[in-house]
Amino acid sequence: MGQLDDKTALVTGASTGIGLAIARRFAAEGATVYLTGRRQSALDAAVAQVGDRGIAVRGDVSDLGDLDRLFAEITDRSGRLDVVVANAGIGDYGLLGAITEKEYERTTSINLKGTVFTVQKALPLLTAGASVILLSSSSALRATPGLGVYAATKAAIRSLGRTWAAELADRGIRVNTLTPGPVETPGRGRAPRCHPAW
Repeated sequence: MGQLDDKTALVTGASTGIGLAIARRFAAEGATVYLTGRRQSALDAAVAQVGDRGIAVRGDVSDLGDLDRLFAEITDRSGRLDVVVANAGIGDYGLLGAITEKEYERTTSINLKGTVFTVQKALPLLTAGASVILLSSSSALRATPGLGVYAATKAAIRSLGRTWAAELADRGIRVNTLTPGPVETPGRGRAPRCHPAW
C-alpha cells in the first residue's frame, strides 16, 4: 500500500523535470495523477513514465480557457482533488537593460498568473485535508544577475503560499511552498551557470 492510495493529484508543468519527478513519485505511492504541459508529445512521453495512474491534459496555465478545460476534465473523471502541485514555470534569462516586454509578460504570466489561477480554479475540487504545494526557487532568496524577473515571480509565490495558508486553514487545506536550489532540468539549459558546482 502506498501513502497516496485512492488520492487524486494534479501536477502542472509535469512533462519534464521537477514536475515529472513529482508525478512519478505520486503515482508510485498510489495516486491518480493529472499531468499538464504545453507540448503533447512531451506529455505523452511523461505519461509513459508515470504509468497507468497518469492522465495527460495538454494546456498552458497562463491561458484561463485551458485551465477551465483542465478542471472540467478533472471534475468529470474524478470529482475531487487531494493534492495540487503548482509547478509550471519558466525562467528566461535577461539582464535589466535587455529585458523585453514580451519576455516579462511570458515569465509573469506562466509563473505568477498561472499559479494564482491554477489554485483558484482548483478550490471547488479540493477536499478537506487537501494539500496545495507551490514551487518557488532559491533564486527568490538571493541576487542572481539576469534572473531578476524570474526571481521576483518566485518571491511572489512564497508570499502567496503564506497568505493562502491563512486563507484556507478553516477548510483544513494545507498550503506549502517548496524552494529548491538549482536542479538540472531541460529548462535549466537557458540559464547561466553561476556556481562552480553546476
